[in-house]
Amino acid sequence: MGSSRCKSGDAGVSLPMIGLSKWSQIAPFLPVGRETWRKLCLAGKAPRPIRLSEKCTVYKNEEIHKYLQSPLDYVANPEVESVA
Repeated sequence: MGSSRCKSGDAGVSLPMIGLSKWSQIAPFLPVGRETWRKLCLAGKAPRPIRLSEKCTVYKNEEIHKYLQSPLDYVANPEVESVA
């Protein structure tokens, strides 16, 4: 009979083009670990994090998509964003 399961290995996981995402939501798309990502962000070679609170940091999905298109050529905006 018919099956409603996805045939691909990613099970339909995708990152929305707009909005904000936490590390756990973007990690499956990144070729580096959390600490390397943090260092890339500090160096301006990855999207800048947005601190919503002391324990909540998010990233703009638009910037994540730009980074994923060309990780070696990506340069973060110099503006520092913080809501808290």
